[in-house]
Amino acid sequence: MKQLLTKKNILLLAVIVAVYALLFMLDAQGVFNRQTKALLVPIGINIILAVSLNLIVGFLGELSLGHAGFMSVGAYAGCMLTIYADLPMAVELPLAMLVGGLVAAIFGVIIGIPALRLRGDYLAIVTLAFGEIIRSILNNLSIVGGSGGLNGIPKYSNYTIVYVMLVVTVLVITNLVNSRHGRAICAIRDNKIAAESMGIPVVYYKLLAFVIAAFFAGIAGVLYGHNLGILKPSTFDFNKSIEILVMVVMGGMGNIPGSIIAALLITVLPEVLRGLQDYRMLIYAVVLIVMMLLNNNAKFNNFKQQIFSKKAKKQGADLAKEGE
Repeated sequence: MKQLLTKKNILLLAVIVAVYALLFMLDAQGVFNRQTKALLVPIGINIILAVSLNLIVGFLGELSLGHAGFMSVGAYAGCMLTIYADLPMAVELPLAMLVGGLVAAIFGVIIGIPALRLRGDYLAIVTLAFGEIIRSILNNLSIVGGSGGLNGIPKYSNYTIVYVMLVVTVLVITNLVNSRHGRAICAIRDNKIAAESMGIPVVYYKLLAFVIAAFFAGIAGVLYGHNLGILKPSTFDFNKSIEILVMVVMGGMGNIPGSIIAALLITVLPEVLRGLQDYRMLIYAVVLIVMMLLNNNAKFNNFKQQIFSKKAKKQGADLAKEGE
């Protein structure tokens, strides 16, 4: 109990409550117009997606381009449940989120077992193919509406529910990263061979990160479906995965607050700069190229190596202490 009631945790709880209280007060006072209020739910959903993908790309150090695929299977599974189940809303939506998350996690295991034995470009190609296969199947599956989309989804999502799930996602992934499991995941990112030589089961921890990220992507998909009231396979294409990846890259890989800020900006900016809507993917491509150039910059890499080497030493020392 004493470990939970630390100054850091109390301050974090105060910030979480204060942010929600501010949103509630602004909404109650009528400060938010219809367009601004409509953006609150997509912002929260994108934050969940960016933070969950950061676990794979930032902390595990693997490139995944199939996050939209996990989002789609979770969305369809959860929304099908609410359409056909005759349950109260208070039970239906939490159950739908659980089902959507679990279905996405199952697909994470199915794809993860063979795919996570690969690295780099090969893993990116496999996860990209997974997302496109899922989209193609949904496009031709009449039970979920095919290319016309799944209609009749009740609009249960609101900023309160999304905010709660956003906080849960951030807390779970932050605590995972700071735990023994998280240190092992980061050790694999820093040096896979050294991690294996220390007895860390690399495939297990890769699969763990992949499944947890897929679980939260599925929950985000359920919230997305219950916000719009319709799901179309074309929504979950390659561009959606790239958009989520750009949020992670812009915010800084392995940086959870950065992912939150980047998701906020990327969701809001297209609405603010509607004239540049047609150039969105071009802007994303330029951002990715700039980040890759920075990654190939010698001074930038030296600076990054110094930071990671200090982290790796600390993580190794912590793992050794816990092993004793």
